Amino acid sequence: MNHDLIIFDCDGVLVDSEMLSCRCLSELLARHGIAADLDTILDQFLGRSVTSVVEHYQAHGWVIPKRFPAELRARVRQAFAASLRPIPGVARVLRGLRTRYCVASSSDRERVAFSLSLTGLAELFDGRLYTAQMVARGKPAPDLFLHAARSMGADPIRTLVVEDSVSGVQAGKAAGMMVWGFVGGSHYGSRDGRALLADAGADRVFDRMADFRRHEAFTSNGVTR
Repeated sequence: MNHDLIIFDCDGVLVDSEMLSCRCLSELLARHGIAADLDTILDQFLGRSVTSVVEHYQAHGWVIPKRFPAELRARVRQAFAASLRPIPGVARVLRGLRTRYCVASSSDRERVAFSLSLTGLAELFDGRLYTAQMVARGKPAPDLFLHAARSMGADPIRTLVVEDSVSGVQAGKAAGMMVWGFVGGSHYGSRDGRALLADAGADRVFDRMADFRRHEAFTSNGVTR
């Protein structure tokens, strides 16, 4: 690969967590009187931070209690402890990389560390973990990816991002990086993730970690069929 750094998102790329966390968010919003079904959550908040969720509803006149983030963290942690699994094949991909890599996530550092530990991936990152808490603006702003690249001593132009969300793809492209969209998580089981991520600007879209190194089968605009 002609990259100096690979940045992996966590949720939906390393761990199959999006359905679990989005369901927790939908249920907690309902407890506070806000109707948002799972499809709505996936469409509006996939890849976004809890702060962005709170700001969205506050901007629309809803009162979100200060305890909301802590309540959501507790729910998600319980759901993850019971059901979280790694994305199939991702450990093998990571172990086979010769290029430096790290993780950059919209989730808070505690949740990312917990997710990686539960799924046996923590040792493969050795502290190379960057989260939205470290920057002023979360995805789709480029701040997090630029911070990760700067911290790792990499040129954004020679950095590859692997993302599963529209906001993540947009953030990577805004940072001047190559972006591969991954649609192998369970949250894309009934949604056309390929079209969503391609339209967001992904340079390639793939659905199996076993295909991570494949470069053939590109269409004329650079996105795999």
